[in-house]
Amino acid sequence: MREKLGKKDFPEEVISRTIKYLKQSGYLDDGALAVNLKRQAVEKKLLGYEGAWTFMLKRGLPPEAIRSTLDYDEDGELENIHKLVDKKLKSMGNYLTESDKKRLWNFLARRGYSFEIIRKAIKETLKFREEAEG
Repeated sequence: MREKLGKKDFPEEVISRTIKYLKQSGYLDDGALAVNLKRQAVEKKLLGYEGAWTFMLKRGLPPEAIRSTLDYDEDGELENIHKLVDKKLKSMGNYLTESDKKRLWNFLARRGYSFEIIRKAIKETLKFREEAEG
């Protein structure tokens, strides 16, 4: 906030008073913002841990606020990644070529999922599909 106001050539005294007022009023609460952004990243956007971290960082949260709010949850990540995989597979058809697998892998990596979680999810999904067909 201080940077943005400084770029607009507000005097330092005005910037300090404004920031003090906003903090006292609860408008500048990194903790509350971090919780809200985490919910958006994980529940709405279905981002992985790294994706959520980047999303929160781009929104201007300091790393300390992100670290205190965002925790790694493998079960939650697996649940979210399975939702994404199921959604993506509906548009890819029944048989996945190597190219399709690569596209799926890249899609999940861009969402911030680790390679271990991606490998595990794709393996489980393909195994489930094979059992369902056979």
